[in-house]
Amino acid sequence: MYLKIKRLIDILLSLIGLIILSPIFLIIIIAIKLDSKGPVLFKQKRIGIYKTHFDILKFRTMRIDTPKDTPTHLLDNPDRYITKMGRFLRKTSLDELPQIWNIFVGQMSIIGPRPSLWNQYDLIVERDKYGANDVPVGLTGWAQINGRDELPIEVKAKLDGEYVEKFCFWMDVKCFFGTIASVVTSDGVVEGGTGKAEKANALKRRSKKRDE
Repeated sequence: MYLKIKRLIDILLSLIGLIILSPIFLIIIIAIKLDSKGPVLFKQKRIGIYKTHFDILKFRTMRIDTPKDTPTHLLDNPDRYITKMGRFLRKTSLDELPQIWNIFVGQMSIIGPRPSLWNQYDLIVERDKYGANDVPVGLTGWAQINGRDELPIEVKAKLDGEYVEKFCFWMDVKCFFGTIASVVTSDGVVEGGTGKAEKANALKRRSKKRDE
């Protein structure tokens, strides 16, 4: 029952958001075009509810020669790819604003587990353990207000599972206002994606493969 109510809330709030934020969209579009060459929007294949695929939308924050389908934290030197405007957009989370359209058309929800990359198989498998692939993915969620980029995959998936267990209107309200607080303080934001802990784990896995 709540899924239907949740979808109605998503449609209403995303429509209002698209209208009210249109001046900010325009300013960001102009700033991106002045800062670097390339398209304004960045599309990337992500995993939605029931592990379906969709193209998530973001304002482009990286150069056009950045390797595709590679999480930022797995790049050898992510800083060299991030544009000046992109650094600001990432720190303020404004690069995520185009996902309001993803919400409006039903590919995402305002609140839910953040959609993983299609090739982040370890995260997808971990979420399966908690049923977190069977709820709408979101612009923000329980994991995002409890660590954001700093969380290793196992912890992130477990928090997504906690969200599934407590799936209700008041849980979404808690995530919504918790996100506002996190964005204002930039709490848990680590430049380069999923954070230092996850990058260290990735490097260990690479080293282990080379030794085998």
